[in-house]
Amino acid sequence: MEPKDYKVSRIDGDYAHLSDLSDGSDILVALALLPEETDEGVILHWENMVYTVINE
Repeated sequence: MEPKDYKVSRIDGDYAHLSDLSDGSDILVALALLPEETDEGVILHWENMVYTVINE
């Protein structure tokens, strides 16, 4: 899969709703899989099955 960038649109309990910046689609991801500093509005980069924060 190709690298993608997501914006954390909402945190709901143990899950984060991520919005794909390229096409606007939404996915649901467990917070345990995301970096500790993840919060609403943060931009995440996904590549090789790893999420990294690219802005806070």
